[in-house]
Amino acid sequence: MNNLVQNETQNISSKPSKLPGKEYQFDSFSSDKVLLSKKKQHLPAMGWNSWNAFGSGNTAALTRAMADQMVALGLDKLGYQYLVLDDGCYKPERVNGLLSNEDVKFPEGFRALSDYIHSKGLKFGMYNDIGTNLCAGAAVGTCGHEMVDAKSYIDWGVDFLKVDNCYYLWDNATFSDATNAKYVYTPNIQSIRLVGSKFEQTFDAVADGKLTGLGGRKVDGTSPSDDLTVSDSQNAHGYVTGIGTFDGTNTGTTPIGPRSCELVFDIDLSKAGSYQLFVTYATGQEVGIGSWLQLAANDELIYDDFLPATETTTSFRESDGIALTLREGTNKLRLMNHRRQENTLLSYAKLLEGLNAADPNHDVIFSICEWGKTQPQNWGYKVGDSWRILNDITFCVGRDGDPGRGTWFDPGTPSVTSQYDKAVIMDEFAGLDKGWNDPDMMMIGMNGLDETMCKTHMAMWCMMNSPLMLGLDLRRVEKGDWIWNIISNQGLIALNQDAHGIQAKRIYTTKETNCPDMDYITEHDRVDVLAKPLADGSVALSFINLNNQPWDGKVTVDTELIVKMIGKKMATGPVEAVASADAFATASSYQVTDLWTQAISVNETGVFEINHLDACDNVTLRIKPN
Repeated sequence: MNNLVQNETQNISSKPSKLPGKEYQFDSFSSDKVLLSKKKQHLPAMGWNSWNAFGSGNTAALTRAMADQMVALGLDKLGYQYLVLDDGCYKPERVNGLLSNEDVKFPEGFRALSDYIHSKGLKFGMYNDIGTNLCAGAAVGTCGHEMVDAKSYIDWGVDFLKVDNCYYLWDNATFSDATNAKYVYTPNIQSIRLVGSKFEQTFDAVADGKLTGLGGRKVDGTSPSDDLTVSDSQNAHGYVTGIGTFDGTNTGTTPIGPRSCELVFDIDLSKAGSYQLFVTYATGQEVGIGSWLQLAANDELIYDDFLPATETTTSFRESDGIALTLREGTNKLRLMNHRRQENTLLSYAKLLEGLNAADPNHDVIFSICEWGKTQPQNWGYKVGDSWRILNDITFCVGRDGDPGRGTWFDPGTPSVTSQYDKAVIMDEFAGLDKGWNDPDMMMIGMNGLDETMCKTHMAMWCMMNSPLMLGLDLRRVEKGDWIWNIISNQGLIALNQDAHGIQAKRIYTTKETNCPDMDYITEHDRVDVLAKPLADGSVALSFINLNNQPWDGKVTVDTELIVKMIGKKMATGPVEAVASADAFATASSYQVTDLWTQAISVNETGVFEINHLDACDNVTLRIKPN
């Protein structure tokens, strides 16, 4: 076994693996360096996934029918290529340590189905999980089996791999033990004591420590509302709690800015040398209070492990000494726990490493599906081609004969607008050199969404460079019907698959905001305007009514605003960007194509506006400078 996966099976029930190097640490997330030779330059994947259509009830026969229909509808010629088996295709347990097909639903095995799909000129995708079990319960997750599973996928001719995050051992993920929070938060911290030659000083966490990022909280210890028990009154000096990484699974937490917290001490020393650090702490196993501590001195990770458990979350004790070498002058000590992100990155990396070992030349699309829990926009690009940004877009999946149900509004994740509200401000995390934000499979053609909603759903996903994974029973579609007209719109697909590979930026919204491209807005009585630079120097512009009421009123943007917001992205290099942006801004006129009506007009003002939008409707334009 190699470095990432050695001893994983033996240690599967103890604690997460040691990080194999600095490149897996939080501090490397902004390096833009991928791991394990991950391939770049993949455009967003297009295809079909079985989950929204059939849930766990998918079969080989249904999948073959979807492949036949994809070709019959001509969707393959438009770029839809991947047919992906989601949960429910394996036996409930491994057979001789290996993944195996469910006998009734997939009687001929996965290789035969793969061969059939490939014979249609399409590509074959499968599903698994970085935990011990799949989300539907089968005890066949990849944890501890990464190498053998990866070889199975290569042997089956898999071209696309979606990997979920249920029953994950090292975090309180869906269906995991809630006490697994102990891995991903520090203990409550009251103070640190630094001891060296002729030096000893205690630093109070509340008075002397500085909280960076978001999520941490200082508990004063003197207020009756503070969570200190009577038996702990002798320790009532206050403490810091909540040091970890925000859970991004649900709506309401912005993906932009620091998603983690650290407790930082700046310590001035008159002499360099060896020191011992003692931490006064209290452990827990709940959200905000854990048992795992990371300690960095001047950006060098010194300690990364459990601290011994205490009786309660406020029964403070002092740790054993942690040896560290410090320099003369100012030293920065960081107490933190970034393991929520690091553990998950490492688990996905192990599977990628297995694919590399099974076939060094593979080009498997790797779809990370941990629902935004660990803020994958920070690290997903290192190993994945896309990363889910929230929990599922629908929990009302279909079955054979039942199309399932989608929604336009929902305060949680299962709606078009919930997924869009977060994905639309995540453009800076995406690109050909990284990968793509994934607001989940499309619900076009499911009950609950009318034709207008589905048109706007399609426009949103295409503008945002989201993977275009259909989630309906394709036997319900006929060439020329309204569903086909939406999913086969070549003008919109061309935006999603544009060679320039830039996610649209929200450049204006009718809601009051300081930063339309960065503010996380969840109120839907608004119109958004998205702009997307394209490879030929054109710009796609989409006016989107988020509301379920018509919008009457002028919404205007001009070339000055467009260039201000996306000018630097209008070509791949700085010289080309300046030239492309300048050419767009100074054009004498613009050819404007409405991508829904195909109407072509000439604009000579450089001002683009709408005066009315129907409920949940959009106007999406391709603007070419003359």
